[in-house]
Amino acid sequence: MSSPSATAPGVRQGDFRFRCIACAQLSEQASQDFRCAQCGDLLEIIYPSWQQERPDAAQLKAAWRDRKLSSSPADQSGVWRFRDLLPRIDSEQDAITLREGNTPLYELPRCARTTGIPRLFGKHQGMNPTGSFKDAGMTVAATFARRAGFRWVACASTGNTSASMAAYAARGGLRSLVLVPEGKISWSKLSQALDYGAVTCQLRTDFDGCLRLLQQLVLRAPVYQLNSINPFRLEGQKTLALELLEQLDWNAPDHIIVPGGNLGNSSAIGKALVEMRDLGLISKLPRLSVIQAEGANALVRTLREAAGKRLVSVAAETRATAIRIGNPASWKKAAHVLEATSGACEQVSEMEIAQAKAEIGAEGIGCEPASAVTLAGLKKLIQQGFVKQDETVVLVLTGNLLKDPDFTIDFHRGDMFKGGAGVSGEVDALRHPPLVLDATLDAVMRTLEQSEKS
Repeated sequence: MSSPSATAPGVRQGDFRFRCIACAQLSEQASQDFRCAQCGDLLEIIYPSWQQERPDAAQLKAAWRDRKLSSSPADQSGVWRFRDLLPRIDSEQDAITLREGNTPLYELPRCARTTGIPRLFGKHQGMNPTGSFKDAGMTVAATFARRAGFRWVACASTGNTSASMAAYAARGGLRSLVLVPEGKISWSKLSQALDYGAVTCQLRTDFDGCLRLLQQLVLRAPVYQLNSINPFRLEGQKTLALELLEQLDWNAPDHIIVPGGNLGNSSAIGKALVEMRDLGLISKLPRLSVIQAEGANALVRTLREAAGKRLVSVAAETRATAIRIGNPASWKKAAHVLEATSGACEQVSEMEIAQAKAEIGAEGIGCEPASAVTLAGLKKLIQQGFVKQDETVVLVLTGNLLKDPDFTIDFHRGDMFKGGAGVSGEVDALRHPPLVLDATLDAVMRTLEQSEKS
């Protein structure tokens, strides 16, 4: 039997407006490129009713806790369970949901020992239905696409977005169009979009070229854009932070560290942290830091070379395919939340990413390469004194290990860094290549004995 869905008194769910992040122009509707009609910058969603009557924090927390006992699909979603702080839908049954969210918060004891940070956690968004954090935003954005009457949704993608969008489109009875850069996407991710029925176009360009083409398409065809410039996406993705703080009994960590690609996720998490503080859900604002690959370091360069005033684009190249983006659309939003939370932005090498990924794997917790930049970046932030050893740190692991198995296989077989140039003994010790043996008991026994000694 379904228990009644809890509501939070005093919350007028969904009384939202679009606001330009640059000129602060307010509007009730948004164009299909989700840009301000006055200045052309990106839009965000705000809730004016919160200024008139601030929701009661204790009642919100109680309602979210009580919904865990409900069998309603909306309440079993780790996104829609927090719907009091999301744009309103007419009915809970309107939500396109795959029971996303509800992702684990793991302690990382081995990584804690190597970094010297005793309270180190990994919030694993790779445990979402399609294997990445994108699902938290896609459930909201796809729901509003269908609510607006669209038959087609579309995205440009490095892989995870296409998998998530195609799944939620299929679940919601929508058609989906995927634009991906040819030869620059993991087949594991692309296979998901294919299986979910997406019309998939491999374009002879990079991700940024795919996104530019999509921006032109949505202004000429009845297609709803589901990339992270869509502010409904970010509203869904901000629930990651709500769920994380609930898992920590609303005791805010000192640091949250996130990978940086198109920068929508860091923007969403930062937005949530500020909203939680303003609503009295938390008393302290964690520092949000963004880590990028050296070969796709647009935000790092933007902050260092242009003081965050203009985007410094790069020709992105990294094997962490999920963050191989050189012209991130949400860079201004990310810069704003870094400033608001007094966070940092750092870059890490391919070797550092590979080592960190293997170290997380040694915890029994797999993640895609882009997720591992968080641990690699944490090490640098500790060396710089930005993260202190008595502080609590949460790494956001954005994707599942199986998203990019070629990376893992190449690392362990020794094919990633040819010739071993620059490979330290510490990195080499993390490799566990498969062994080819004769099919005899003696061969297996000798291997077991050798492994026991190592």
